[in-house]
Amino acid sequence: MTALELDELIAFVREGDTVFVYSMDRLAHNLDDLRHLVRVLTGKGVRVEFVKESLTFTGEDSPMATLLLSVMGAFAEFERSLILERQREGIAAAKAQGVYTGLGINRDTVYSYLRAGTAAE
Repeated sequence: MTALELDELIAFVREGDTVFVYSMDRLAHNLDDLRHLVRVLTGKGVRVEFVKESLTFTGEDSPMATLLLSVMGAFAEFERSLILERQREGIAAAKAQGVYTGLGINRDTVYSYLRAGTAAE
């Protein structure tokens, strides 16, 4: 979900609505953002249900639910950091071996070069 889509969601939901999110890490990339978004949504009277984690937040949550949100959100943030670290290490190793090519040139760029009559390198 992009930031714009998230802003649209927050503006669209009304009291009594329920937002279903497959997993905590799909809603936010770090714990602070996750907690903030849940607070904003529940503050509007919206239920937030995390399907994978089987957790529901309504704004009238128990201290245990708040703890679970924090702990599970922290693990999701940690897992994301590990994935990014492994990705960076893999790219560095591929570059060192001379086999990393990156994403290459996209189709729109090729078309713009063709229209302009210039060569794509």
